[in-house]
Amino acid sequence: MPEPNNPRYSVATTQSRPELLGLQTPMKFPSPRLSAPPAMGNFDFEEANKSERLVLSKFILYETKAIDRTSVSELNVIEDDAIYSKQEINDILSGLGEGNRVTGGLNKVLEAYGIVGFIRFTEGFYMSLIMKRSPAALIGGHYIYNIDETKLLSINSQSKPEKNSEEQRYISTFQNVDLAKNFYFSYTYDITHTLQHNMTRPPNRRNFSYNEMFVWNHYLLETGFRSLKNQSDWILPVIYGFVTQSKISVYGRNIFLTLIARRSRYFAGARFRKRGTNDQGYVANDVESEQIVAEMSTTSFHFSGNKLFDNPNYSSYVQHRGSIPLFWSQDLANMVPKPPISINFRDPFFSAAALHFDNMFKRYGAPIIVLNLIKMKEKNPRESILGDEFAATIEYLNQFLPPNCLKYVAWDMSKAKKSDVDVIGTMEKFSEEFIAETGFFHSGPEPSINVLRREEKEGKPQSRRRSFRQNGVIRTNCIDCLDRTNAAQLIIGKCALAHQLYALGIIDTPSIPYDSDVVNMLTEMYHVQGDTIALQYGGSNLVSTMDAYRKINAWSNQSRDVIESIKRYYNNAFTDAEKQDAINVFLGNFVPQKGKPSLWELESDFTLHFEDPRFRRPRRSYINWWTKDALVLNEGKEDSLSQQEMIPRRAPQYEDENDPYTGYWIEHYRPSELTSFSKLFAYNINSTAPIKVPNENYDYSPFTVRQAQQNRLIIRGVRNWFAVPTTPTQEQASLNPNVSATEEKEYKRYIKQFRNVALASTPTGNDDPSLTNHSDYHNYFNYAHIADGVDPTRDLHVHSYDHQVYNTHKELPTKVAVMQTVGNQYHSNSATKNRYKDYENWIKTGRLGANGKGRNRGDSTSRKGSHRDKIKNLNKDI
Repeated sequence: MPEPNNPRYSVATTQSRPELLGLQTPMKFPSPRLSAPPAMGNFDFEEANKSERLVLSKFILYETKAIDRTSVSELNVIEDDAIYSKQEINDILSGLGEGNRVTGGLNKVLEAYGIVGFIRFTEGFYMSLIMKRSPAALIGGHYIYNIDETKLLSINSQSKPEKNSEEQRYISTFQNVDLAKNFYFSYTYDITHTLQHNMTRPPNRRNFSYNEMFVWNHYLLETGFRSLKNQSDWILPVIYGFVTQSKISVYGRNIFLTLIARRSRYFAGARFRKRGTNDQGYVANDVESEQIVAEMSTTSFHFSGNKLFDNPNYSSYVQHRGSIPLFWSQDLANMVPKPPISINFRDPFFSAAALHFDNMFKRYGAPIIVLNLIKMKEKNPRESILGDEFAATIEYLNQFLPPNCLKYVAWDMSKAKKSDVDVIGTMEKFSEEFIAETGFFHSGPEPSINVLRREEKEGKPQSRRRSFRQNGVIRTNCIDCLDRTNAAQLIIGKCALAHQLYALGIIDTPSIPYDSDVVNMLTEMYHVQGDTIALQYGGSNLVSTMDAYRKINAWSNQSRDVIESIKRYYNNAFTDAEKQDAINVFLGNFVPQKGKPSLWELESDFTLHFEDPRFRRPRRSYINWWTKDALVLNEGKEDSLSQQEMIPRRAPQYEDENDPYTGYWIEHYRPSELTSFSKLFAYNINSTAPIKVPNENYDYSPFTVRQAQQNRLIIRGVRNWFAVPTTPTQEQASLNPNVSATEEKEYKRYIKQFRNVALASTPTGNDDPSLTNHSDYHNYFNYAHIADGVDPTRDLHVHSYDHQVYNTHKELPTKVAVMQTVGNQYHSNSATKNRYKDYENWIKTGRLGANGKGRNRGDSTSRKGSHRDKIKNLNKDI
């Protein structure tokens, strides 16, 4: 861009107050893995409190026509570090307008919400701008936005290139990557990294870096900003994949469930165009899926104390999917739905696979659990060819590794589906074993009730776990890493969700049943994620959904699968080539240059994704193929406290500042604006709360199993996939609500319970029979004459039942303390212990029951009888 004293484009920004992003001192990371945050040896606390960052959420672009921009061969973007007030911005704009009055002054071009980046084809530079956005998720008060509309603006000239020119063809190819579909960004939250990384790394700006593997506009940003590491406030990384968020309503408590899928930009492309791996170890269809659970009693990542990132209500679990890391492909010349699979090159040392797994160790730590779901035995070998070679790969690499770092599990999921094998049950057993080995992330100490449960189970005192970290990851694959992989990840995600909810103190056991509202919602979220990834990579929705593996609606599922298979075959045959060209241009894999063949003149894009043999880097050791610092196993040891818990908060700079990150999530809470619930994203997101309730006995718990799929209630789901249509009768019922006879009787009893009590004045010796004959007159008289020397402890008579209740509540804390100290002193039938458990159950569910069993769930007779006895006794007392 030209110098700012006479620019073609000037930018006036709208930003929040200068915010503290966090500290960034020169620190050496041992590895970019999830499991081990960097050491605090060189941490500068003073520098941490000085670091600031601007949040540029909207800007206005202005244009002048005072310079010649038809022959610009180099792009020079200059940033002004000064921060201007609104009046100063107006003065600058007025000065630019006056200075360029001869050439037309200063013209407003557009308003935008961010810069995707810059690109040049054959003639000049273009700037890609975000014109429309919509919130997709809310994490810690930080919005994640979906790009709804973009605009490609020419910097050099306003005239459009000729219709059939090479420039216009490159523009059309570039725009085949639809940025309005499944591209996401955030101004204040690093969506290129996991929640565990973001909440455990020191928040120093100089140490801040995006995960370039998932920054899809990396090439576009480098064209303008040279490097993503220069910490420019204008840099806005964009990920490609899927983001969705739903709300679990637990008796008024809101639990946010977020699903984020990040696609790798390395070796990216369409299904039959990108298979296996390249020689740098990057695999096709590499997707990182993160499942975040947050209890929203406190929104921010920071609690009310004096520490950073100490909110214990956040949890996440990360999974990975990716193609089999071998050199294999499928021949497209035959034009059949399932082309034959061939291994193009066999490396006896499996160098590409070694690079792939070494990269995964750096990203996730150890162990890496490989779950291979392809067919193992076939009459005409196809998938099994890769299965045998993949098993040999793991066996070779494992012989040099320490134990339990790389595990391989092969399970023919297709065969199990066609047989009588319980696919869901088998996969759940795998999931529980895998999650126990990798662990999951929890941002704070476990709830005290979980410690008590563990003490009861172990029979001895237990220490409270201060934090949880995920070390390692489950890597799932089938042939396409779409259908079977998505079903397996859903089951793993269900088991992980149960552990996450248990760790947050939401449920009392780490298990949630199928056909409950929460699992139905999770299933739909994973189905939409699977459909989205399948469309991006394969050209159609999922072929096999979870209903197929649960053997539900077999006929409708079969017809659906046939239709989706036809769509996938058509797209693979006729549209994948254009899709692959667009991705190569967008990612900068192919850069148009003079004297270089055009993209459409290349026979294939092989040279764009593989190293030139003439300039290949030196080969790594065939034996010591891994990075030692990355092998950090989860051995069950308690992690040390996160670095942020040692970082003191700086003094507030503003009167209304209660948090060092004020303004970082001010886009969610807007104290200076009037709004309504209907406009709040957090209020309108999908929820397990039912829209319509059929009867007064409806159980609002999202963990209750519903009777049958066809009878499920209308629940606000991602696509309302299990919603039933309303009938005129239901509509009339909603417009004219009726109160049940039981509820009306209870209401009348409540309002009439003191009707017989006389409206008497203070007793003065009056012998009015309506007063003296009342059963409570004696107590009332003594209390009114307490100043006359009456001893209330002697003359105030209390019912024996009240004495018993008082003594029980007085002694209960002592007995509970004894129970906590000696877990096995009271046997399971102890009345005190059962009373404590009943109280715990009432706090969680709002119901009275015997330890959450019998009267609370299945024993309806007991429940009704108990309720009847209570009403009877209550009426007797009245």
